[in-house]
Amino acid sequence: MLKILVADDEADLEILIKQKFRRQIRDNKYSFVFALNGNDALNKVKDHPDIEIVLSDINMPELDGLGLLVKLNEVSPLIQTVMVSAYGDMDNIRSAMNKGAFDFICKPVNFDDLELTIEKTNKHVLRIKETLKAIKENNILKMYVDEAVLNFMNRREFESTLMLNEAVEVTVIFIDICSFTSITEKEPADKVVELLNKYFDVMVKEILAQGGYVDKFIGDAVMAVFRGDYHLDRAVDASLAVRKSIDKLPKDFSADPFSPKVSVGINTGEVISGNIGSATLKRLDYTVIGDVVNTAQRLQSIAKPGQIVLKEDCYKRIKESFNCNRIGEETLKNKAGKTVVYEVID
Repeated sequence: MLKILVADDEADLEILIKQKFRRQIRDNKYSFVFALNGNDALNKVKDHPDIEIVLSDINMPELDGLGLLVKLNEVSPLIQTVMVSAYGDMDNIRSAMNKGAFDFICKPVNFDDLELTIEKTNKHVLRIKETLKAIKENNILKMYVDEAVLNFMNRREFESTLMLNEAVEVTVIFIDICSFTSITEKEPADKVVELLNKYFDVMVKEILAQGGYVDKFIGDAVMAVFRGDYHLDRAVDASLAVRKSIDKLPKDFSADPFSPKVSVGINTGEVISGNIGSATLKRLDYTVIGDVVNTAQRLQSIAKPGQIVLKEDCYKRIKESFNCNRIGEETLKNKAGKTVVYEVID
């Protein structure tokens, strides 16, 4: 059963929701908890730790919806929030999305649209749960894992099998923020880090949504890995979603506007998955290594801004599902001969 918290100071909304979703409530598909303001909602989250989705108004007494959104990200980062508000102007929408809202619905509420949004949000929650399960089962230790997420894992079990190494079929993607180095040369360090983290956060959300995980951050690039069923297709879906989300971001810096673009390299095949590092430093990073990884990075290096590049063998596996264009033959570093490459359009 999906438990949903509704935070809204309009008491009539509780009646409407119970009426409109009476069948789902009766069938134990949905369970609703109601709060009249942000502070009340936070208390309800503590009382009901199984809440997975929050539907929140923006204009509420004591603690408004945007303030609640920030608090929810601190208290329970796995909860997904959909803003439901009459304040549907772009400033409110952008503010909500930048603070981590999953979606935005305007009042008066179209309940058919609301149900579709709940279902979409629930699928996103399930993907995150599957990712966390994969992290636990496969003992994936990344360079960048939020402490709040690690709290959901059994650390003792996690550490007991940490040294597992294996050969496994995966898809690896490298995503680079094009021309970001020019920003580092002109802007203050704090601004550079803030901006880079914002871009990374957008990428990570799309990677997790497709069941992938971030292996490492390398400068202004991200290396992500996808395992399991349809790992290549999910990696392509994630790459397209990252490109779309990054393209939607507003330009930064008023004096010399920077419009972010990404270039992506994708490769698939067998890699070695294990703990690589130094016993002297007492630092091991769980990662994947091999020619598949190296080639993915080299494909990214030849990709132009906005391009998602892969080899011909990958293209043949996805051509019925994705629209691609042949780029031609390219020379990849340390590769004998020419490599035929394609770009994914959509």
